[in-house]
Amino acid sequence: MTRPMKRVLIVGGGLAGLACAVRLHERGAWPLIVEASDDVGGRVRTDVVDGFRLDRGFQVYLDAYPEAGNFLDLPRLGLRPFKPGALVYLDGRLHRVMDVFRDPRHLLASALAPVGSLADKLRVAALKWRISRSTLADIAGREDLTTEAYLGRAGFSRRMIDVFFRSFYGGIFLERDLRTSSRMFESTFQMFSQGSATLPGQGMQEIPRQLARRLPADAIRCGARVTEVQPGKITLASGGSLGGDAVVVAADATTAARLIPGLATQEPDWRGVTGLYFAAGKSPLREAIIALNGTGRGLVNNVCVLSDVAPDYAPPGQALISISVLGAPAISDLEAQIIAELEPWFGPEVRGWRHLRTDRIERALPEQPPISGPPGSSFREIDGVFVCGDHLTSASIEGAIISGLRTADAVLG
Repeated sequence: MTRPMKRVLIVGGGLAGLACAVRLHERGAWPLIVEASDDVGGRVRTDVVDGFRLDRGFQVYLDAYPEAGNFLDLPRLGLRPFKPGALVYLDGRLHRVMDVFRDPRHLLASALAPVGSLADKLRVAALKWRISRSTLADIAGREDLTTEAYLGRAGFSRRMIDVFFRSFYGGIFLERDLRTSSRMFESTFQMFSQGSATLPGQGMQEIPRQLARRLPADAIRCGARVTEVQPGKITLASGGSLGGDAVVVAADATTAARLIPGLATQEPDWRGVTGLYFAAGKSPLREAIIALNGTGRGLVNNVCVLSDVAPDYAPPGQALISISVLGAPAISDLEAQIIAELEPWFGPEVRGWRHLRTDRIERALPEQPPISGPPGSSFREIDGVFVCGDHLTSASIEGAIISGLRTADAVLG
């Protein structure tokens, strides 16, 4: 039996690094996470502002994730589900489009919504049937297209693609061109079909914090930036260095490419997003659902009242409204423009919303273009240094955790 490594240095305290550390610790090794920022979580962070819980960018956890679901203690996260569907703003009003297999009460409203034709909605049902019966290996073995080409090949009308898929998956992929890999689309569609989009009751950062609590107190060192990595050694910006039996780089793709010149992938393209938070005396939606911009115009992609989903996101008697704008536009009066854009959606009450914070996140998700051939490995070993992260699998919580676990297995194996 292989003896576990005595000490493993992990650069980066995001989900991949935390998953790797937990697996190593639970199998007898001694991991040490070295994180440049002031806390763990990477791109999954939550701040408390005036009693409101503000995630850094609108994010959800899909409770059908298989490996993340087995690895995390989901009951302790207190997951709160969204309704299975969306409200689509079009022609001056919000139209309801639901997964009628899970919420048949809205069958008629969904069928009549001017979001594609009835034939399009039957094609959604056929797609749900086909993908629900596919394994991950089936999906990985299919030809990889852009999501737009995939939907066109599936027979969806231009209106259905433009009005619904661009806005709904724009909020997931953070791009409305639907240039993302169709394999990513199929796996995400499968997760939505089999489970729910959810929020942890205390904010998205509860996911990495739960993992951090499974580690010894001295296994995480925050506020320490790494400037160089070598097999068995890392150098810190402070001038010191740390040694170990193995080194894992679990940082984002750009940082990994800077630390490991031999990394084959060049610095990746990133997708940005701007998240705006407003407080209000009451919810404009009054239900746990996402509202999409189906017009193809304006700045807003999607709106959600997080406190309708998870009440602890806001103080009692208050509503927390999250608005996503794709990209990170440098607009000086962005908040005022958003309020003006949403007044036709919700009426003059939007003028009374109180702005809490705007997050411009330039590195929100790495690009995920189609690839030829089978998917690559979920980790890399380059010149004696291991590399993991969602940029090697899929840009998702599931992808990050899978990459971290597989890397730990390789280090131990």
